[in-house]
Amino acid sequence: MTENRRHYSRIRFQASATLSLAGGEIIPVEVADLSLKGALVRPVADPYIQVGSHGQLAIRLDDEDARIDMAVTVVHHQGALYGLACTEIDLDSVTHLRRLVALNLGDDALAEREVMLLAGH
Repeated sequence: MTENRRHYSRIRFQASATLSLAGGEIIPVEVADLSLKGALVRPVADPYIQVGSHGQLAIRLDDEDARIDMAVTVVHHQGALYGLACTEIDLDSVTHLRRLVALNLGDDALAEREVMLLAGH
């Protein structure tokens, strides 16, 4: 039996986003799921993204002005999906992300604990 080492809850969240890689390439992606520590995305076209690449993930939310921006590293690739680890996130983005997690988990206290865990790292 394997131990689940995940410290952050993942939520199913479908949204369009852009992944801007450090080399200047901008890749439209669909977000499959999201957590306080990263995202699972699927490129809209079929480009190959090198594991270890660094970039910026920008997720536009329903509200025109609301968006989540996070610096990311591509940490794994399986099939058409890429796992992105969040390496930096601004306060406004983490606030939007926390609200999304709380709404989807139905547990404000759990979402708050995850934010505190994130702040401690």
